[in-house]
Amino acid sequence: MTRLHFTGGSIVASDGVHAQGTITVDGDRITALDFDAAPSSADATIDLAGGWLTPGFIDTQCNGGGGVLFNDEPTVEGIVAIAQAHQRFGATALLPTIISDTPNVIAAALDAIDAAIEAGVPGVVGVHIEGPVISLARKGIHDASRFSRLDENLIALLTRPRRGKVVLTLAPERVQPADIARLAQAGVRVSAGHSDADYETTKAAFAAGMTGVTHLYNAMTPLHHRAPGLVGAALDDQKVWCGIIADGHHVHDAALRIALRSRPLDRFMLVSDAMPCVGAETKDFMLQGRPITVRDGRCVSADGTLAGSDLDMAGAVREIVARAGVTVPQAVAMASTNPAAFLGLSEERGALIPGLRADWVWLTSDLQPAGVWVGGQRLH
Repeated sequence: MTRLHFTGGSIVASDGVHAQGTITVDGDRITALDFDAAPSSADATIDLAGGWLTPGFIDTQCNGGGGVLFNDEPTVEGIVAIAQAHQRFGATALLPTIISDTPNVIAAALDAIDAAIEAGVPGVVGVHIEGPVISLARKGIHDASRFSRLDENLIALLTRPRRGKVVLTLAPERVQPADIARLAQAGVRVSAGHSDADYETTKAAFAAGMTGVTHLYNAMTPLHHRAPGLVGAALDDQKVWCGIIADGHHVHDAALRIALRSRPLDRFMLVSDAMPCVGAETKDFMLQGRPITVRDGRCVSADGTLAGSDLDMAGAVREIVARAGVTVPQAVAMASTNPAAFLGLSEERGALIPGLRADWVWLTSDLQPAGVWVGGQRLH
């Protein structure tokens, strides 16, 4: 059992923000929090130097990192490289993400995630399969030659019992509501994305059990006053969780602010949509045979199409505070508490609460990562 006392900053706890506090850890769990304890009762005291102590971040959409693209290396080794690259930026849990690919690659990714969780790879809580059942009209950087329909083989692959969570992004117009219900009943978190769906089709998908929206605004039907589209359906809904890429490239600041004002903040999740460039010395990379150039945090193909991001989770917190005017605790909830709720992991992660995993992040006063603890162990 270890007691760590934090002082000289702001601790973002479930009951508010505290200027000091002692966290007691036994194994990989928080067993007690005391915001009145004297430093003498702790095994060590850490001065936050005007910074923040927050729950560990949870990234539900992470394509790569550390020079590795998950599509290229759907292996335990690839997962380890991606997780380690993002941990230094506060992502104490993540879902490595496969963008549209062949059934063999998808199957390899699902099996590799199971193996990684069984091996105890820190921070791996599941997998996100983005595509291949998506819209040609809204494909973005996805390779259309890898698109497919939601057939029985794919459904069986996705609904097989897994060790971690499975998130599936699909276009609602390419499936029937009964398909969505079937996936949801099997435990798959179904999310709308890369879609040309209209408002009515999207609302029917929500009613059938779709609980997420993948990178709100991007690669989907926009809001029009006579045709609200997928964006309109998402903003009109008060229950589905919306992921959003707050990097200043994917979403205009005004659109970001409008979205946050239109629905509950606890239904927004910051995501990185990160590519291999995050945590890598060499920024440019290849994506399914296409060269991607990374400049000033923007990843683009030769024709100028956005290809994921060079964003990390601490950066997402910084950006949304600066661009949308939310408070640091609100931004932190979007990076931790909210994605935990979306994944059904609120009893395990997403807050500084006794009984939950001892995962937390120390951010400096300008929200740069200064320390990361995973399972009670300081990794960075």
